[in-house]
Amino acid sequence: MWERKYFKNIDYYLLGSVLLLVLIGLVMIYSATRNNQALTGGEPFMLVKKQLVAVIIGVLGMILIMFSDYRLPDLMYQIIYGFNLFLLLIVLSPLGLEIKGAKSWLNVGGPFSLQPSEFAKLMMILTLAKHLAGKEEIDSFWDLWSPFFHIMPPLILILIQPDLGTTLVFFFFFFIMLYIAGYNGRFLLGLILTGVIILTLIFLSHYYFGTPLPFKEYQIRRMTIFLNPESDPTGSGWNVRQAIITVGSGRFSGKGLFQGTQGRLGFLPENHTDFIFAILCEEWGFLGGFVLLSLYFTMIWRCLVITQHSKDKYGTLVAAGIMAMFIFHILENIGMNLGIMPITGIPLPFVSYGGSSIITNLLAVGFLENIWIRRQKLIF
Repeated sequence: MWERKYFKNIDYYLLGSVLLLVLIGLVMIYSATRNNQALTGGEPFMLVKKQLVAVIIGVLGMILIMFSDYRLPDLMYQIIYGFNLFLLLIVLSPLGLEIKGAKSWLNVGGPFSLQPSEFAKLMMILTLAKHLAGKEEIDSFWDLWSPFFHIMPPLILILIQPDLGTTLVFFFFFFIMLYIAGYNGRFLLGLILTGVIILTLIFLSHYYFGTPLPFKEYQIRRMTIFLNPESDPTGSGWNVRQAIITVGSGRFSGKGLFQGTQGRLGFLPENHTDFIFAILCEEWGFLGGFVLLSLYFTMIWRCLVITQHSKDKYGTLVAAGIMAMFIFHILENIGMNLGIMPITGIPLPFVSYGGSSIITNLLAVGFLENIWIRRQKLIF
């Protein structure tokens, strides 16, 4: 009886859309990597198998969270926060792996590696939600700045790696959660605009007076090249131009599954991670892109419904933070595939290759389902 009523309260719209996205991701990872000898070592299914292992781990974790209570003991939040900082510190030590200019990975044995900054997103959402939920009234200077002090230590450690993409995700869900918690929207908007102005002045100071920046020149170039990829068509602008060409070449119905040429012939780098959306559009066309976006729309819609129907402030903040994380990832990744957003290396949720990313996202879905199941006092 208990199990029947429990499963009856699962949000199957959310679960179904997520599982379909995972399936699409596995298919597209195979399509993008099967002919890449450098990645697969001659085994076409190698990356698919690794991703499938991560999916299984993520699904098991999701189920475990769904059958638990999302409201953890107070001590657990302190442990989660400390563990988050520990992982981010370890990755900056000699144990960390540097890949493409960023020291963001830990080797956990054999061909498997861990990216702590991916897990840091979910851990920060959980601890920040607890921090904000404990505030009865928001009417003092400390009420505004204490959340900033809460988020700054992990944020600084991620900036040091450097991982600008994850930093932007942090800021996005941070301000969304502040607004949901009851902070004045106009004041938050003013704070964001002030931050943008300060960043602009920092960059202007760098280019005109040579003041140092926390990022390397090539990383800044990669972030800004989308504004004019033709300025360096065979260098920094190559990925942007090829992504746009790949998306457009699929036209309405695509070239057919496994029939894409841009990725297979090596024109589009990182086609199984950053630019997997372009590969999907090349093979499935506008129709495939529409289906994918429809699944994401369903997922975000259910996130919004769960946020609205949570039975407590903490659950509302957790759901809102996870929703904001998904929204930023989707908009940024698809935007950079279309040449309208900077290239930040942010993966497409549930579709891009990356074990840490998909495990984190599936665990996040577990929390969403948990909040939805316990939206009312259920009598089992």
